This record gives sequence, structure tokens and C-alpha cells, in this order.
Amino acid sequence: MTNRELHLSIFRREPVDRILWQPRIEHWYETNKRLGTLPERYREMSMLNVFDDLQCSVRPYWAFNDSIRIADAESVCVEMCEEGTTTTERVRTPVGDLVTVMERTSDAFHTKKFPVVTPDDMRVMEWRLQNRSVTFDRQHYESACVLIGDRAAPCIYIPRINIMRLVIDYMGFENGVTALYEYPDEMERLIRVINETDDAVLDVVCASPIEIVNFGDNVHQALCAPPVFERWVLPEYQRRNERLHAANKKTYPHWDGDCKQLLPYARDCGFDGFEAITPVPQGDVTLEEVRDALGDRIMVDGIPCTDFLPGEPIESLITNTRKCVEYFAPNLVLGISDEISPVGDIERVRLVSEMVNDLNRARGV
Repeated sequence: MTNRELHLSIFRREPVDRILWQPRIEHWYETNKRLGTLPERYREMSMLNVFDDLQCSVRPYWAFNDSIRIADAESVCVEMCEEGTTTTERVRTPVGDLVTVMERTSDAFHTKKFPVVTPDDMRVMEWRLQNRSVTFDRQHYESACVLIGDRAAPCIYIPRINIMRLVIDYMGFENGVTALYEYPDEMERLIRVINETDDAVLDVVCASPIEIVNFGDNVHQALCAPPVFERWVLPEYQRRNERLHAANKKTYPHWDGDCKQLLPYARDCGFDGFEAITPVPQGDVTLEEVRDALGDRIMVDGIPCTDFLPGEPIESLITNTRKCVEYFAPNLVLGISDEISPVGDIERVRLVSEMVNDLNRARGV
């Protein structure tokens, strides 16, 4: 059974012959390559070569995401202006402009101004969403299949769910939460438009050959408290999942923030699994709490990112790896919650590969 076949079989709830180890190392690789700090062993390797050398699978969102093409209306013009470390994006539409200001550092960026601030901005964003188009790029998909080969099954993530998109992409946390109370009617309309216009994305995904679909939400209970989750997110999770499951898609969200207060809702969301739930000490839940909350749903990841930092005791990595296998297999895509840091020890990824091989042998594989 190849890693591609194994990946699909886990989500199809078919018998599997071993544990799939699928860490995300892309950020580690790209950052160290850009800074010239890749370990000597990997300096001449492509990222996929590094995955192969480490004897692990890949989670290939980056290869397949552009198979789903979301395009603005032809009347929309996007202008970019760079001044020093500041980048300003102005989206010109027939009904008004949306302006985003980003500040860059050598390794990252942050948003100084979000595009939606006022009710007038909300109406412009609604127009932009209502007039975009969504298509499937078959050629890109087929090229991605060739690139990834048998390393993993095709998978994508789709745009964030309503509230998380508002607080991360459109408005920021403070302005977004404040607007829910200051402009309840306008915010309810914007959320409804987000939900309705996402149907075009769901239509294309449902008709595509891609079976594994991630909701790339970056959920954190501080950004989406239980009352907000219950009112806006949970019903849309259920609606999206009903549509995707009717098309035989397998789904899971990306919950990489604190989520102890949201775990009680896990079984009601309609997902096949959950990705990147982050255990202590980085997150606020234990692996035991996650196990009890998920039941037989698939755990995607599970090993705390902190276990891959060079100063952390190796015993913690070994213990947590064994716990993940014991608690979740065969409903497990073992990975890092949610990815190795650029300053992480990449050889600890190799150590887990060796552990997984040993565990598979011990399980009679």
C-alpha cells in the first residue's frame, strides 16, 4: 500500500496496514532555505527530496490548492504599492475600494489595516464576493498529481468559515468582534453573503476528483468564543459538511489554537476528523482530552510542535508519539500540531519516522 493509498484508506475507514507519518515541514524548509540556514545534508535537496529523505509523507495542500481558481470580476482592479517594509493593496470595484496595509519583517508580516472597517466597506466586500467566479483547473490538478505521485492523496483547504474569515482576513479581531455588537444587522448580512457565496466553491469542490477537504479555519476559542461558535460557525459547519459528504468528500477543520471550550462541540460539527488540535504545553488541551472528545473521528497531527525544539527533552517526543498511536490509530494521520518551527530540529522528524517503522513492525506490519 502506497502512502497515497494509505492516506485515502484512513479517511474512507478502510483497513490500513500501517501508521501514516505526515509532518508539515514546508515552513521550516522555506524559511531556512531563504536564510541560507538549511543543514548541509539538505542544501541541495528540493523540499520533496527532503520529505523522501526523512521517510515521511507530505500533506500537499500547496500543490493542489490552486486547482480551485477563485477570480474577481473583470471590473475589479487590484493595485499594489510598496514603500520600504510596507505594502498597500487597493482593490478597486465599481462600488468602492478596499484597502489593506501590510508590514513586513525579514521572516514574516502583519496586517496594519484590514480591508473592512465600516458598514460601507462591508457592502463593497459583499459585492466583491457576489461577483467572483470559481472554476476547477484540471491541468493544474493533473500536474500536481504527477508532482506528488504516491507520497500522499490529493487534498486541499477551502476558504475560512465565516467568523474566522472576518477576524483573520477581513476585519481583524477587535474590529470584527466590536462590529458584531455595533452593527448587528450589517454583520449578519455580511456573514450570510459569505455563506451563500461559498456555495460556488463547494459546487466546484464537490464536482472535483479531490476527496480530502480541509477547512483551513485556524480556530482559536479566544477569536471564536462558544456563543459565537454556536450561532454562526456550528450551523455552517453542519451545512457545508452535509453538502460535501453527499459528494463523497472527507472533511476536517484546522483547529490550531486553544480549543478546550470548543471541544464539546466536536462531535456535532459533522467532520470526519480534526487537524492540528494542539496539545499542552503549546495549546490548552491534553491528548487524553482530545481522545475523549473526538471519539472515533480521525486525528490529523497530534504531536506538539514544542517536542521538535532542540532544547526540549527527547523523552516528551517519544511519549507523545506513542500516545498518539495508542489513542487514535487506525483513525490517525500522525503529524505535528501544527508544523515544525523554522528553529526546530529536523532530525527529530527522522526519529519519529524510525519510531513509526518500529511501531508498525510491532503491530505486525
